[in-house]
Amino acid sequence: MNTQEHIRLVEEHSARNYLPLPVVLARGEGVWVWDCEGRKYLDMLSSYSALNQGHRHPKVVAAMQEQMGRLCLTSRAFHHDTFGPFCRTLTGACGMERVLLMNTGAEAVETAIKGARRWGYTRKGVEKDKAEIVVCEGNFHGRTSTIVGFSTEDLYRDGFGPFSPGFKLVPYNDVAALKAAITKNTVGFLVEPIQGEAGINVPAEGYLAACREVCTESNVLLMLDEIQTGFGRTGRLFCWEYDGARPDVLIVGKALGGGCFPVSGALASKEVMSVFTPGNHGSTFGGNPLACAVGKAAVEVVLEEKLAENSFRMGEYLRAGIAKLDSPHVAEIRGRGLLIGVEIRRASGPARPFCEKLMELGILAKETHGSVIRFAPPLVITEAELGWALERIARVLR
Repeated sequence: MNTQEHIRLVEEHSARNYLPLPVVLARGEGVWVWDCEGRKYLDMLSSYSALNQGHRHPKVVAAMQEQMGRLCLTSRAFHHDTFGPFCRTLTGACGMERVLLMNTGAEAVETAIKGARRWGYTRKGVEKDKAEIVVCEGNFHGRTSTIVGFSTEDLYRDGFGPFSPGFKLVPYNDVAALKAAITKNTVGFLVEPIQGEAGINVPAEGYLAACREVCTESNVLLMLDEIQTGFGRTGRLFCWEYDGARPDVLIVGKALGGGCFPVSGALASKEVMSVFTPGNHGSTFGGNPLACAVGKAAVEVVLEEKLAENSFRMGEYLRAGIAKLDSPHVAEIRGRGLLIGVEIRRASGPARPFCEKLMELGILAKETHGSVIRFAPPLVITEAELGWALERIARVLR
C-alpha cells in the first residue's frame, strides 16, 4: 500500500487522538528512517527521547532477540534471571538504591506519586488523606486521569474530570513560589528539569539546586521526572547533574527501552521504597524478562558509547548552527544537549508548516506547544549528519 492508502486506513479505523505528519514509516536504522515508498528521512524527534540509542541498535536488538528465544513473561509471581541483573545495572547507573519497574512513563509517575503519599503518611506523619504534592504550571507528566488532573493545559483536561485532589500548582522556575506552597502536609515536589511539552523550557541556572535545598529543609521529597531528559538527552547522563540536585525520587522511561520495548521505573532510597510491600502496588508486565534484557542493554549502550558526551557536543554544534542562520522566523533557541526548541515568531505563524516543509526536505521534526519546533535526534548522530540537516534547516528557516 502507498502512503495515502495507509493514512486512509488509520482515519477509518483509529481514534483520532494524534495529528501526525503525513508520512508512513516502514524501516529505521540508526538516525535514519524510510517511508513505505522508500523515501529516506533523518529522524530528529527520536520518539520524544525513546530512541536515544538510535533505531534498532545492534546490542539492544541482539539482547531482545536472545531473550525472546528463552523467556518473555512470568509476572512478578516468580523470580526470573534477568530481573536482578537489570535492577543492579539501573540503580548503579542512576546512583540510587532501589527501583520499582513499570512499563510506561505515566505508570512510573503514578508509582512515584503513590510512593510519596505513602511515605508522607508512614514516615513524615501527615494526617490520613491530607498529603499534597506540589507541581509546576506547564507540566507534562503523562496522560492518566490523575496526571492530567494537575495539568494546566486545557486540551489535556477538558471533558475528563472529575480529577484527583492533593496537588498544588506553582509557577515553573520560581523557587519562592515553591517555598510558599509547602505546608505540613506537603510530601513531594514533582518537576521536570526541562519542560519538554511546554516548549523546551529551560529553568534558570541553579533552580534545581535551590529546589533541592528547599525540599531538604522542609522534609519534602524532590521528585524529578527525567523520562524525556534522562539517559544522555541533555548532555549529561541526567539533567539534574547540571545543578548537582540529586533527587529523592528519580522517574525514568522512554530511552530505558532502547527504542525497542516499553520500560520505565521509579528509583529512590531504601527508606522511601520500603513503603511498598507485597500486594500494595504492582504490574503484570512491569519488570518482565524481555523488558529487563532490553533495559540492561539500553543502559549499557548509553554508558559504553558515551552518548551523553556526544549529546553535549552535538547539541552545541546544532544550536550554534541554527543561531548562525540569523533567521527572521526564529524568536529564540533554547535547550541542552540534543533537546532543542526553536521558537517561531508569532508573525511567522505556527510551527507546523515549518515541520511540514522540513519533512519535504527529508527531516522529521515535530511542533510542540504550537510555536516551537523540537529538534531531538538520536544521540548516536554525527557532526556530518547534523551538517546535512543544517543545510536543509537553513532552507526552511531562511
